[in-house]
Amino acid sequence: MRIVFMGTPEFAVPSLKSLVREGHEIAAVITQPDRPAGRGKQQKASAVKVVAQKLGLTVWQPEKINTAETLESLTVLQPELIVVVAYGKKLPAAILQLPARGCLNVHASLLPAYRGAAPIHWAVIKGETQTGVTTMMMDEGLDTGDILLQKVFPIAAEATTGEVHDALAELGADLLIETINSLSRGDLQAVAQTGDSTYAPLLKREHEWLDWSRSALELHNQIRGLNPWPGSFTTYRGENLKVWRSRPLDVLKVNGGPKFGKVLRITEDGLAVETGKGDILLREVQPAGKRIMPARDFFLGRHGQVGDYLAT
Repeated sequence: MRIVFMGTPEFAVPSLKSLVREGHEIAAVITQPDRPAGRGKQQKASAVKVVAQKLGLTVWQPEKINTAETLESLTVLQPELIVVVAYGKKLPAAILQLPARGCLNVHASLLPAYRGAAPIHWAVIKGETQTGVTTMMMDEGLDTGDILLQKVFPIAAEATTGEVHDALAELGADLLIETINSLSRGDLQAVAQTGDSTYAPLLKREHEWLDWSRSALELHNQIRGLNPWPGSFTTYRGENLKVWRSRPLDVLKVNGGPKFGKVLRITEDGLAVETGKGDILLREVQPAGKRIMPARDFFLGRHGQVGDYLAT
């Protein structure tokens, strides 16, 4: 099948590779323009661009997708299908209507749950025990198109967003090929989304802050849900401190406060900290400008004492 592929981050790479491996004709790969990244703010290509160039594919990087020039260029290509995987920009109606077989999207949730930009993060942060991937025919709404296929993926209690992301990227690639094969045979019918919808917005700085008055389980889910990016943080003695790994110790006990974030004990595995409900073990942390390290080593290196408070 003659396909135009649109995608940007690492999540989209397995899907692109699968299309090439299956012998589909990739007329062009459209991805976001190179952006400044890192401390030096050097221009960095998207993960999809890097892979597409290695595969010898034509790469386009329009600053704006909703232009007459882009539409004209796509029209000349005459794609049968446009495949979109985490491209990062909303497609106008003119492009959605261009391919003979429409625009097919791979989304990292079980729609209509977690529509939006950060479905994996929010599924983990909210403590979901399962998520999955959905293929759908795109419309002008935000992840509101008719569903083609879905596959469920269980979320382990200790799984991070990074781990779930990598698994869903591969699962999504497999589901994409299965979907295209079924569409080619004519034995797949899209169905409208039903049930309650939820939204997964872009993460902001406020979502990274650890509020110790919340429960140990909520904090644990937040910490693993923001690992490996952007990371959750607190402060200790006025210094920002990212927290990367944790484990809830007691989610039943309701603590009295009024101040939470107290270091209760130092163990071989980390620091036990009081929360609004139960205690949490901080296992790996990262002081500003330093490497990730065991929480115990950080605390003892700062001559911390039982009874000290975080975020004060």
